[in-house]
Amino acid sequence: MDAVILFTPLAGVFALIFVGVLAWWVIKQDPGTARMQEIASFIQEGANTFLRREFRTIAYFMVGLAVLLYILMPKDSHVEIAVGFIVGALLSMLAITIGMNVAIRANVRTAQAARTMPGKALTIAFRGGGAMGLTIVAFNLLGISILSILFGVGPDNPERVSMLVGFGLGASLSSLFAQLGGGIFTKAADVGADLVGKVEVGIPEDDPRNAAVIADLVGDNVGDCAGRGADLFESGSDNLVATMIMGLAFMNPIGDFPGYGFNAILFPLLTRSIGAVGAVLGVMVVRGSGKRNPMASLNLGFLSTGIFSLGAFFLLANYVMHDMRLFWCLCLGLFGALASALIVQYYTGSGARPVQEIAEAATSGPGVNIIIGMAYGFESAVLPKILIALINVAAYMIMGGGVVGFFGIAAATLGITEMKGIIMAGDAFGPIADNAGGIAQMSGIGEEVGRSADVLDAAGNITKAITKGYSMSTALMTSVVILFTYITEISRHLNMPLTEVVYNPKFALVTPINITGIMIGSTIPFLFSAQAIRAVGRTAYKVVEEVRRQFREIPGLLEGKADADYARCVDIATRESLKGMILPTMWAVVFPVAMGLIFGVWALAAFLIGVKIIGATLAMFMFNSGGAWDNAKKFIEDGNLGGKGSDTHRSAVIGDTVGDPLKDTAGPSLHILIKLQNILAITLLPLFLEHGIQW
Repeated sequence: MDAVILFTPLAGVFALIFVGVLAWWVIKQDPGTARMQEIASFIQEGANTFLRREFRTIAYFMVGLAVLLYILMPKDSHVEIAVGFIVGALLSMLAITIGMNVAIRANVRTAQAARTMPGKALTIAFRGGGAMGLTIVAFNLLGISILSILFGVGPDNPERVSMLVGFGLGASLSSLFAQLGGGIFTKAADVGADLVGKVEVGIPEDDPRNAAVIADLVGDNVGDCAGRGADLFESGSDNLVATMIMGLAFMNPIGDFPGYGFNAILFPLLTRSIGAVGAVLGVMVVRGSGKRNPMASLNLGFLSTGIFSLGAFFLLANYVMHDMRLFWCLCLGLFGALASALIVQYYTGSGARPVQEIAEAATSGPGVNIIIGMAYGFESAVLPKILIALINVAAYMIMGGGVVGFFGIAAATLGITEMKGIIMAGDAFGPIADNAGGIAQMSGIGEEVGRSADVLDAAGNITKAITKGYSMSTALMTSVVILFTYITEISRHLNMPLTEVVYNPKFALVTPINITGIMIGSTIPFLFSAQAIRAVGRTAYKVVEEVRRQFREIPGLLEGKADADYARCVDIATRESLKGMILPTMWAVVFPVAMGLIFGVWALAAFLIGVKIIGATLAMFMFNSGGAWDNAKKFIEDGNLGGKGSDTHRSAVIGDTVGDPLKDTAGPSLHILIKLQNILAITLLPLFLEHGIQW
C-alpha cells in the first residue's frame, strides 16, 4: 500500500523534472537574429505584463473568498477548505506562468530553425508546448497529494478527502478568470489587427506596420496557451478531487458489490500518474524529420501515450483494483478522446467538406459565409453529445448498473482525461508555431522560412481544434462525475444510504421546483456567453480605433518609414480585458449560491443539469463554427477561390472575425463555467443544507 501511495507524488516530481529538462533544451537552441530577438522580447514582455496584472486582479477576489470560506464553512473543515482554495488558485497560476514562459522562448527558436531545418522546428515547438502540458499534470498530482498528506487522508481517515474540495474550487475560479481574461485579450487584438490591417488597409497578416500585431501575438500566449492551460489544469483538478470524494461511497460493500477499500480513493491519482508518465513518453517520441507531414509525427506522440496508458490501465485494474471491468471503462474514455478529436477534425479541418463549403460561400459575400458556418456549427454539436451519452451508458452497464455504475462512469472519465498532458502539449504547440510565423514575417525572414512556417501553423490549427473538442468532452464527463459526487455528499451529510438519495422523490426531474432549477440553469450559459462576447466587442472596438489613429496620425507609418506604437495596443487590450472578465465570473458564482439557498439542494442539482447540458451544446457550436470560419479563411489564403486580397478573402475575414470570440473566448470559458458551478455546489453543500430552504 505504501508503494502505491508514493507512486503519485513521485510521478508528479518526475513530470516536473522533465519540464526543467525541456526548458533547458529549448533555451539552448539558436534564438536567431537581433531583430528576431527584439520582436520576441516584445511578445514576452507583453505576455508577462498581462499575467502580472491579471494575477493581481485575481488575488483580490481569491483572498476575499478564502476569508468567506473560513468564516462560513463548518468549523471541522474551514481551515482545510480555505487553505486548499488558496493552494489550488496559486498552483493554477504558477503552472500557466511556467508553461507559457517556456512556450514564449520556443517561438523565436522555432522561427530560426524553420529557416534551414523544418524538422527541428517541429521538435522545438512541440517540446516547448510539452512544458505546459507536463506542468499542469505535475502540479495537479503534487498539489492534491501534498494536501492529502497534510489533511491526514488515509485508510484510517478516508472521509477527510472531502476537504480537498477547496483545491478544486480555487483551481476552477482562478482558471475561469485566466481563460476569460486571456480569451478577451487575444480575440480583441486579433479582430483589431484583422479588420484594420487586412480589410481596411489591405496589408498582410503580421505586418510590422500594424500596431495590433504584437498584441495579437501576445494574445496567442495569454489566450491559447495560458488560458487553455488553466482550463485543463482546472479540469484535471476537479476530476481528481470529485472522483476521490466519490470513492468514499465505494470503499465498502453495496449489495453484491464487495467494495474497493481505500483503493477507491487512490484510483484517480494512480490513473493520472499513468497519464503523466505516458505524456513524457509521447513528448519525447515527437520528432520532426523534414520529410514527414508534421501531423504524422504529432499523431505518433498521441498514439504512444495512448498505448502506454492502455497497458498500464490493464495492470492497474487487474493487480491493484482487482476488477477488470474498470479496465474496459478506462478504455472507453480513451476511445472517447480519439473519437471526439476525429469529429472536430472533420468539422474544422481545411481538407474536409464543411470548411471548403464555408469558403465557397464567401464568394457570395460575408452574409452567406456566416450562414453556412453557423449551420455547420450547430450540426457539429450533435455527434459529440451522442458519443459522450453512449460512453456514459456503456460504462454504467459494464459495471452492472445501479449506483455502482456511477463508478464506471467515473472510470471512463478518468480514461478520457489521461491524455491531458500530451493533448495540452499539442495545443501549446499551436501558438508557438503561430508566433514563429509572425516573428519571421515581422523580422523580414518570411521568405526564408517560407512553406515551413505555413505547414507548422496548419498543424497547430488542427491541434488547437482537437484540444477544444477534447476539453469539451472532458468538461461534460467531468461535470457528470461531479454531479454524482454532489449526490454522494448529500448522502454522507444526511447519513442516508446512497440508493435512497439517488431514488429520492425530491430528486425527480418532473417536480415543479426541479423544473424551475433546470429552466434557470439552462439560461446561464447564454447570459455568460453574452457578457464574454460583449467584452470582446468592446475591447476590439478600442483596439480598432487605436490602430486607425496610428495610421492616421503617425507620419510615414503606412509607408514603413516609422514605427508603430505596439505597447499602446497591448496596454489597451490588457486593461479592457481585465475589466471584461469580472462580471461574467461574478454571475457564475452568484447563481448557484442563490439556487442552493432559495430553492434547496435538490433544485440546485437540477440547475446544474441545465447548465451542463445547454452549456456543453452551446460551447461545441461555438468553437467548431469559429474554427471552421478560421480555416475557411486560411483555405482561401492558400491561393484558393481568389486568394489573399480578393473580395472572397475579405468576406472570409469577416466570418472569421465573428467566429473569433466564439471559439477562443466564450466557448472555452463555458467548459470552466460548467465545472466551476458543480464544484462550488459541493463546497458549499453544508451551508445549503443548514441555511437553505428545503422544499
